[in-house]
Amino acid sequence: MNSQIHKLAKKILNSDSMVVFTGAGMSTESGIPDFRGPSGLWKRYQPVQLQDFLSSRDARAEYWRRKIESFPDFRNARPNKGHIALAELYELDYLKFIITQNIDGLHQEAGIPDERVIELHGTGRYVSCLDCGKRFEWEDILPWFNQDGTLDPGKDTPACDYCQGLLKPATISFGQAMPEKETAEAYIRAAESDLFIAVGSSLQVYPAASIPQEAAKSGSFFVIINNESTPLDPMADMVINGQAGEILGETVASIKQDQ
Repeated sequence: MNSQIHKLAKKILNSDSMVVFTGAGMSTESGIPDFRGPSGLWKRYQPVQLQDFLSSRDARAEYWRRKIESFPDFRNARPNKGHIALAELYELDYLKFIITQNIDGLHQEAGIPDERVIELHGTGRYVSCLDCGKRFEWEDILPWFNQDGTLDPGKDTPACDYCQGLLKPATISFGQAMPEKETAEAYIRAAESDLFIAVGSSLQVYPAASIPQEAAKSGSFFVIINNESTPLDPMADMVINGQAGEILGETVASIKQDQ
């Protein structure tokens, strides 16, 4: 692995337009559960489709119950070594943009500006109205529910105090289109990159997984860092298997030695 990390460090040192693409494996080291892993959330629950959320009070109640169950993990999570390493690469002016499937805001908390983080699946940092877009903080929403996340019989899920529209965390749900502006920008940044590093992503969720493919097809040097193999490994110029935080931390250390 040391030779691979040294090679990656050299590539970063010679890069003018590095872009990093991050998935759930980037945040599991901060204590946030993933979705597809052996003990992932999708092994326990079928995702609630947006159409069901809109049409069924029971579906909304179950969706919110799960969100409140996982809320302490998000509230207590802090950036790990991988997030900090990427923030260092930004400070060193190598990293230009992060494209992320994650909704936890840990890249920004580590020190990367909002305008440099493209969130493909929205953010769980706040709640918004599906009709008018008004923003609500979690502290405004939690009192709506019982301590275990359930609702009292006959009570509906949170509604906007301005337009009475349904409230939902500002994330992209199943059956909901990815944000047009962010998705378009992600494809542009991928195509313009000279070094594209996918970190902690299964690269199985589409259309997001087509963004690294866009980088590779456009001639970017394509690197995958992940615990397990991915369907895009044959397309990559380099694959490093292991913990994201450890690999990225060692890479930054190598870069600092070579500067």
